[in-house]
Amino acid sequence: MTTAVMPSGDAKLEVRNLGKSYMKDDRGIEVLRDVCFSIADGEFVSIVGASGCGKTTLLRLLDGLIPPSSGAIYLDGRPIEGPGYGRALVFQQDRLLPWRNVLSNVGFGPEIQRRNGKAERERAARYVDLVGLRGFERHYPHELSGGMRQRVNLARALNAEPEVLLLDEPFASLDAQTREIMQAELLRITAEAKKTAIFVTHQIDEAVYLSDRVLVFTVRPGRLKEEVKIDLPRPRQLAVKRTPEFVSYTDHIWQLIEQEVREAIGLEAREAAALHA
Repeated sequence: MTTAVMPSGDAKLEVRNLGKSYMKDDRGIEVLRDVCFSIADGEFVSIVGASGCGKTTLLRLLDGLIPPSSGAIYLDGRPIEGPGYGRALVFQQDRLLPWRNVLSNVGFGPEIQRRNGKAERERAARYVDLVGLRGFERHYPHELSGGMRQRVNLARALNAEPEVLLLDEPFASLDAQTREIMQAELLRITAEAKKTAIFVTHQIDEAVYLSDRVLVFTVRPGRLKEEVKIDLPRPRQLAVKRTPEFVSYTDHIWQLIEQEVREAIGLEAREAAALHA
């Protein structure tokens, strides 16, 4: 078991001894235990682990949607105590408003804050352009492909101008080819927007391709098992996935996760048996 090392320079986001538990069917469930890591400004960090290890719960904690049971989270040295404009969460499902066109969906956040002036509209248009959807501003969600809808979803999050972008398996519902293209596009977009990003995924090769570091979590209660620094040059092309270095990273991370997956399967079996005992 290893503990994440503080990145060089001041941390943009710091997680200290974070824990989360809740009650279910009169039983206490410990989801996360004593999680510690930090992320530097502009870093792209992915989180991987067996199903049920607390990855999505961690993102919800980072976004301030739920409170921790123990520990603390700091953004630029300030504790996160609830939702705020410093973070934006991108979900697996795009959740676009079907009655709004692309530009209107991207501009929805500032609009509900009663900020819908010329500057806000121009900024929304810039993010539509950034995600490669110029010319589709007046299209509605039902007229777009899955990949295009996720581009709108990403542009909407970026338009909130968050300091940290949180992404919860945003490409999971896409076909394999579109997913590959969206990975490359996400690298381009976050680099151009100069965003710090935390990305949750089940796909090890996706995590390696996108990330500066990959954090591998244990089975529930989720803890940091190992931090893997990805020393591949940027900008990265999709062809890097065929290199020996890339394959070595994916093999190493899979070996870390394989035991956790087997333990997760056993844990689920034991819990199911206990419920029917």
